Amino acid sequence: MEPVRTCLGCRQRAPRSSLLRIVARDGRAVVDAAARLPGRGAWLHPDRGCLDAAVRRKAFGRALRTAITDTTDLSEWTDRHMDK
Repeated sequence: MEPVRTCLGCRQRAPRSSLLRIVARDGRAVVDAAARLPGRGAWLHPDRGCLDAAVRRKAFGRALRTAITDTTDLSEWTDRHMDK
């Protein structure tokens, strides 16, 4: 049975393989595509709506337990990969 995680944006539970792992690096939220970077991780659907909801609710800071000041890496990654 595959592990289940909760999306920060929509709060829906989904299989880990359908979500992106997000980690904090120097005050930025970055995508951990391989899910191998050290540290606390948060999970998000690769969807602009979920990203916008998580940013609006300031969910990254709470989930990662650190101040997140920049989410542009997530926006760029989502824009690049949404068409695929």
